[in-house]
Amino acid sequence: MHYRDVATQDREIRMTGTPLRLLLDPVGSDLEAALACEAEVFLSTYGNTAEEFELEYGPYAAQTGFMTVLDETGWALATARFIAPGPAGLKTLNDTARAPWGVDGVRSARAAGIDPDRTWDVATIAVRRAPGRTTLCSAALYHGIVTAALANGIESIVMIMDARPRRLLSSSGLHPNVLPGTGEGEYLGSPNSIPLWANLHRMFDQQRRNNPEAYRLIYQAIGLDGITLPTDWTWSADMAAVAADVPVPRRGATASTPS
Repeated sequence: MHYRDVATQDREIRMTGTPLRLLLDPVGSDLEAALACEAEVFLSTYGNTAEEFELEYGPYAAQTGFMTVLDETGWALATARFIAPGPAGLKTLNDTARAPWGVDGVRSARAAGIDPDRTWDVATIAVRRAPGRTTLCSAALYHGIVTAALANGIESIVMIMDARPRRLLSSSGLHPNVLPGTGEGEYLGSPNSIPLWANLHRMFDQQRRNNPEAYRLIYQAIGLDGITLPTDWTWSADMAAVAADVPVPRRGATASTPS
């Protein structure tokens, strides 16, 4: 899972009393805004181009879902991409076969007690820097991931995570495990990424005991004031076909990044 927040220079993000919206399965202009957020953040942070995104994530399009946090104008402040079980497999488990790891990801996952058929791959999380809202948007996405996953019968998550967001995740009391046989290495523009996995129930039970305030915010959504949450957390693979038809925005399509 890649993650980073960036400052947007060509648009002022204003604080208002209007609630933000967390959407599961955004469509139309909402999906375009979500993808533009992801594209901007990843190009600025890791140098990932639209062509690279298509190469890396295109094979998983039929299994891919999105969540996004939109402001009152429809501007995406944060986006998450997840990959569900399917014929292409899970990207994290496939990519551990690459250098520097050279590990059979499925075998490693099963050694850790993971059932790949009941696992989501948290492929990307992108959060724009918005004064007074960045932490809230990150927490909303984490809440959305765990809530949607459990609502859809998912037990575990896997991800390849950069070192910086991993530290941020740990500071909130969430401690995913290193996938057996792997360690830190260079991955898609990140110099220090590591394949991780977590059983959702166990990870959040640990958070509940060690960091109850963060547990209330992320797991229970107590404190996500000002964000309208979905009422239906069911995810359908049919929506992946909709997202697959939306091109990945190129740099400058929606917002510029810092030079």
